[in-house]
Amino acid sequence: MDCRSALMETSGDVDKAVEILKKQSLFKAQKKTERAVKNGVIDVYIHTGGRVAAMVELNCETDFVARTDVFKALAHDVAMQIAAQEPVCITEEKLPKDADVTPEVGCLLMQPFIKDPSKTIKDLITEGIAKTGENIKINRFARFELGQAEMTVAVA
Repeated sequence: MDCRSALMETSGDVDKAVEILKKQSLFKAQKKTERAVKNGVIDVYIHTGGRVAAMVELNCETDFVARTDVFKALAHDVAMQIAAQEPVCITEEKLPKDADVTPEVGCLLMQPFIKDPSKTIKDLITEGIAKTGENIKINRFARFELGQAEMTVAVA
């Protein structure tokens, strides 16, 4: 029904209708950001060759959503992003003052998604909220790389 009303509102212009639908889903997602997230999954991604691994805790409101393929795929994509892009923190507020990286490089939510650089990880989470109807948050992550003495750990 949302698609139909967006197309009617734009007199059949598909591109404008898509923009309207994106704005609607963003608005719906923003309304859910204050809800408590007490369920979720921990996903691990190990890169080919076993030299890099990432672990992420992705939280949602109910265990029902945590068991869905959409949510599990989102968790796996975020873990893959962490392994590939080496973020330092989750949000810009958590970026250390002495960090020698820009927020777009060091903050996970601000990084361009490796599978679709036109989206950020924050956009990916927002899409997940719109698809599942529940609030979703990245609680923490860890990144391991063979031969490095320290691992990267970030907590929301």
